[in-house]
Amino acid sequence: MRNSIEHRILSLENIALLDILGINNQRFDQLQKRFPDLRIVARGNQFWVDGASVRINELEQVVFALEHFYMRNQTIDDYHFEKIIAGGVPYQPTIAPDTKTSGNSVIVYGASGVRVSARTQQQRALVDAEKNHDIIFAIGPAGTGKTYTAIALAVRALRARTIRRLILTRPAVEAGERLGFLPGDLKDKLDPYLQPLYDALNDMMPAATLQSLLHEGTIQISPLAYMRGRTLDNAYILLDEAQNATIPQMKMFLTRLGRNAKAIITGDLTQIDLPDPRKSGLLTSIDIVRNIPGIAVVEMGVDDIVRHRLVSQIVAAFQHWEKKEDNRQEIDNQAISDE
Repeated sequence: MRNSIEHRILSLENIALLDILGINNQRFDQLQKRFPDLRIVARGNQFWVDGASVRINELEQVVFALEHFYMRNQTIDDYHFEKIIAGGVPYQPTIAPDTKTSGNSVIVYGASGVRVSARTQQQRALVDAEKNHDIIFAIGPAGTGKTYTAIALAVRALRARTIRRLILTRPAVEAGERLGFLPGDLKDKLDPYLQPLYDALNDMMPAATLQSLLHEGTIQISPLAYMRGRTLDNAYILLDEAQNATIPQMKMFLTRLGRNAKAIITGDLTQIDLPDPRKSGLLTSIDIVRNIPGIAVVEMGVDDIVRHRLVSQIVAAFQHWEKKEDNRQEIDNQAISDE
């Protein structure tokens, strides 16, 4: 019957309730006043609703309109929120179909409704590995989208409220060497080194939302050394540039995970900035833990590079040169040994 009483769950597929209801669900009361005859509970990325079917149908149209407005504009102000729940802004599809990627490859909708997708075979392998593993290593050369894909997965989890905090970290090798020469306080000194993480986040959410989440600590960006002594529950943790972490640092990081935590470790073994590259702990850590259930390793290559078309050729050229240098070094070492 049209007016029968039912229980229904309305899910937001592409955004979280935080995106439309604001911090601490500050707009929820307005929505409840618009539908006083419905019992509405906001949970995760869902509305749990009890009431007459016809009224739930009306609420569903409002929720879809809010979702699609946000997907198009990557923000929703109080004026448009009030106008939509009052029925003043009709539902309209707001994102044109993406002919280059399938709907299943979309990880999140970023700034201005841009689809952030897994674009290569190994990026898709990373997305698939994340579904069934709590620790994932993603290694490969520059430009393969390791960090970008990992941050997109973390933002998706944050929007879906499956975790409470997003923590991004890097071993501050270069910043550590030059720290005293940079102006400002510690944050000012470290921020330039952490800028690639800020850049990726800015692609995936409005600047005001990002600043709010950073201010309240929902998103934290810090050097790897700041992870020591912490137990990270209900968190998504990304360790970037892990090739610059030592074995003790890798052990420290991997043992920070608490309840309901997930981690992605990214690195490029060809770009080690440590004074002694032999002290990099990334490859050693992978060899130690890769057979533990719940841990996955995704290896990316030149074919996964998604930057400028010349980047893959540059990486391949350097790999060829490095191989020749290694062979030459082996010949020289053998000659010395024969003497």
